[in-house]
Amino acid sequence: MTESAPRTRRSRTASLLPAPEDTGLTGKATINDIARLTGVSKKTVSRVINNSPLVHPETREKVLALMKQLGYTPDPQARGLAFRRSFLIGLVYDNPTAQYIVNMQYGALDALRDSGYELVVHPCDSSKEDYIDGVRRFVQQQKLHGVILIPRVSEDEQLAAALREIGVRYVRIASVPMDAAAHMLVTQDRQASTEAANYIESLGHRTIGLITGPRRYRSTIERGGGFLGGLDARGIKLPPDYIFEGGYTFDSGVAGAEYLLAKSPRPTAIFACNDEMAAGVYKAAMRRGLSIPGDLSVVGFDDSPLAAQLWPALTTIHSPTRDVGRQAAQMLLGEEPSSEAAAVAPRAVNPQLVVRDSTQRPKG
Repeated sequence: MTESAPRTRRSRTASLLPAPEDTGLTGKATINDIARLTGVSKKTVSRVINNSPLVHPETREKVLALMKQLGYTPDPQARGLAFRRSFLIGLVYDNPTAQYIVNMQYGALDALRDSGYELVVHPCDSSKEDYIDGVRRFVQQQKLHGVILIPRVSEDEQLAAALREIGVRYVRIASVPMDAAAHMLVTQDRQASTEAANYIESLGHRTIGLITGPRRYRSTIERGGGFLGGLDARGIKLPPDYIFEGGYTFDSGVAGAEYLLAKSPRPTAIFACNDEMAAGVYKAAMRRGLSIPGDLSVVGFDDSPLAAQLWPALTTIHSPTRDVGRQAAQMLLGEEPSSEAAAVAPRAVNPQLVVRDSTQRPKG
């Protein structure tokens, strides 16, 4: 039984192939001949040649059997013939937070492992007028199969339009839906920041400081807006002078905390819109001889490795960045999105508050 099954499978495949005298070939077989004789597209044959996972096993077996029967040897340039794309996924970013980028790459690599695809990265400066042209050249020169866009470039509609124009697949990671569901992965930052506000207020804090990211980032609007809205719903209206615009960097966190801690009355809690800025708050508090959490409670956002390494360990919003990268890459490896996909709700992840040692009730 165990020995006869493979023979049956081979004979079934062989029976579906044309006899050598029926192929109509007068010379060496080409990739077009393989596609014609197996009844599949040239794109599919190219994927079989490149061992792509996006081919049905029976189709793969049929194509390989005919290639063997005809003695077909792929031309080296056959790699990536499908839509003139290579087996490369691009990650395009303009983000000052190194750990966020690293976690996103790890997630994408998790999805691409054993798939035949590789990851290539393209850092850019979205403040420059020609950066979209640079991304376009990167995509076309590498002949990318698809592109992952992370904040802040994911929030640029002109960039998304440029990618649609050249016909490359893409996924945008953003805090709110900004495109058709097939192109979106939503991180729901506003909901998470509201949870942080609820928690800080529930501890009894009433004088609170907020350090946001750059205002040109959509995540700044969502994280800051969610926090302010959460406090407002619980009867606390944060004065504008207790809000500092940071840059998602450690140094801007130090500057923001120095500004807020000089206020009178001094905040008993500070919410920083990412962990690097929260770490900067630690440094400013230490300079002033303030203890965390005895004199000042601190909450961050992202739950980067830094959060658990700080002393005391940082209470923060866990944003599953690695999982987001993995899901985005999986979306690009899947089937081409259909027209009906636009009506489906986009994928979303659910950040959650992680309570550690940097928060407690205020003194008195």
